[in-house]
Amino acid sequence: MLISPVIRPAVIAMPRPFPFARFLCLLLLAQLPAVAARDLSQDVPGAADPAGIPRFADAVIIGYRTSQFDQTELPLGPWDDAPEVRYWADVLQVAGRRTRILYLAPPDASALEVIRNYQQALEGLGYEVLFSCSGVRACGAQVGAFYWDDQYGAKFTDSHLLKYVFTNGTVREPQVYVARRPGDAADAYVFVFAAWQRNYAEKAADNRVAVLLEEVLTEPMADRMVLLDAAEIGRGLSAEGRVALYGIEFDFDRASLRPESAPQLAEMAGLLQTQPGLAVFIVGHTDSRGGLDYNMDLSARRAAAVVEALVDEYGIDRARLTPMGVAHLAPLASNASEAGRARNRRVELVER
Repeated sequence: MLISPVIRPAVIAMPRPFPFARFLCLLLLAQLPAVAARDLSQDVPGAADPAGIPRFADAVIIGYRTSQFDQTELPLGPWDDAPEVRYWADVLQVAGRRTRILYLAPPDASALEVIRNYQQALEGLGYEVLFSCSGVRACGAQVGAFYWDDQYGAKFTDSHLLKYVFTNGTVREPQVYVARRPGDAADAYVFVFAAWQRNYAEKAADNRVAVLLEEVLTEPMADRMVLLDAAEIGRGLSAEGRVALYGIEFDFDRASLRPESAPQLAEMAGLLQTQPGLAVFIVGHTDSRGGLDYNMDLSARRAAAVVEALVDEYGIDRARLTPMGVAHLAPLASNASEAGRARNRRVELVER
């Protein structure tokens, strides 16, 4: 079987260990509706192959994630099974635009056939191999067992759909291939892991090969901070009664303001100082990750932290500021993508 000649354009995703059984288990734990079984003959909605990289013929995307800027570690040596290590013997750390895709290969494909097709296709596109291995003797006996949880499982997707895709002891014929293609603007790195799964509860996927493909383009991180000055904030309030602010940054999963929030806070304070009669709600918004009760509390605490900063650092009358948290109940975009979630994480000023 050859790589499909059809290349689909992309719309465009290690540091600690755990079993590949769990690796792909947690990866696939995520792409179907909680109740209905997923149609494994169709790609996950919104998924696409990386630009210029063909897929194995008749393979289906069952897991998909992109990040505009992220970091990963690519293996440059076999898996080290030593209890104190349980990780790749050597790695290359790269950062940039990251895409992670999990394919389900057709029933008649072997892991070796899949990996060799990818090798042939990628090297034909100008990629140079950095590392490859085939089978447990060359790749490491536990290469499937201690890898997935930290690097992919929880981060790969946000829903819990396919359960127990790879359970302990089901991974067979592991194949690893890592390659690089130099470029003028960015280097491209591709990591492919193919393995056969056995005794998977989802019968449509049992006794088939799953393929993890990760691409990283080493483009510099884009400046995505959006700072609105006092005049722009005032115009937004006048026009719509509300304005979304993305220059307010918090520590991950906490309500503590990050230092880079200072410029946006100063502009908010400037508006309030020039309009002493203006009173506002300060509303915290989260994305949909996490439970509703948790996010309601987190968004309220974040809104309260903004109020405290405006009162303590800029002397704004507390009576003019009312903190509120609405969790993820007022999204501006779909939470299915990182770009959408980034739009939904915000602080809003709402005229009171």
